Amino acid sequence: MAAEFVPHRFERLPDEVMRARSEAFLEALRRRRTIRAYSTEPVPLDVVENAVAAAATAPSGANQQPWTFVVVTEPELKRRIRAAAEEEERRSYGGRMPEEWLRAIEPFGTDERKPHLEDAPVVIAVFEQAYGRSGSGEKVKHYYVRESVGIAVGFLIAALNDAGLASLVHTPSPMGFLREILGRPENERAYVLLAVGYPAEEATVPVIDKKPLDEVLVRR
Repeated sequence: MAAEFVPHRFERLPDEVMRARSEAFLEALRRRRTIRAYSTEPVPLDVVENAVAAAATAPSGANQQPWTFVVVTEPELKRRIRAAAEEEERRSYGGRMPEEWLRAIEPFGTDERKPHLEDAPVVIAVFEQAYGRSGSGEKVKHYYVRESVGIAVGFLIAALNDAGLASLVHTPSPMGFLREILGRPENERAYVLLAVGYPAEEATVPVIDKKPLDEVLVRR
């Protein structure tokens, strides 16, 4: 069955407005930093939900929207997530990670301890849906799942930053424990964890540089 199409009402902006908006957005993202130490102060949940709604506007293969965002605020659930994540991280740091990877992250002082998963007032677990279900319950294959969910997570991080919230992306491997702890169905696979909140007063960030534009942009 063909999709219904309607006229698109695109708002064409003057060049000076486009430049101002693009520069403001760029500067906001340049100020964004990954935060590892969080205040336990609550954050407005409607702001978090708006950020998730923004993420859910992301493009996806065949518009299948193969994502689920689980917003976790319950302390006991966060405690269980942290305990399970740290157990996987202990195994990774203890032998699963190749030496090359350990050397790459050594300057940043990361280890198996993940207090942010418990301290941050919100943890968002993002799941990718390997397949969907039709109205009659039959499996529906999803296309470009990881690409689609990756774009949505980028939207989510940008939206949280724009709203004034810090975040940290965490990908313990494997992450099968998340589906069990959060009671997700078998068609969902954990994609990423995001700690969300305000930086703790003692939070620090490493001095880093981003590649200059001429190293990442090719004009043809």
